[in-house]
Amino acid sequence: MNQDEILAAVYEAIARANELRDPSAQIVQDPATALFGAGGALDSLGLVSLVLDVEDAVNGATGRAVSLSDDRAMSQARSPFRTVASFVDYIGERLRGPDM
Repeated sequence: MNQDEILAAVYEAIARANELRDPSAQIVQDPATALFGAGGALDSLGLVSLVLDVEDAVNGATGRAVSLSDDRAMSQARSPFRTVASFVDYIGERLRGPDM
């Protein structure tokens, strides 16, 4: 998957999450959107749901078993879940890496 395909998968997951959210609490589909942390649109449960949804899409598209919510993600100094852009970058790194 290239960056555009990853971004599309994240946007699709955001769209599905938005179906369950109040109209006044919609997550904006933009690379700069804060997902988690200070000013983030998601609480921890919402983040887990979004990450698992994207993980399923990535695994289905690539035929690989990529885990996006493992210790590697949680132990980074700067969370890969801060923004849509940082999440997309993290997914790309995981897909390029030899060990998933």
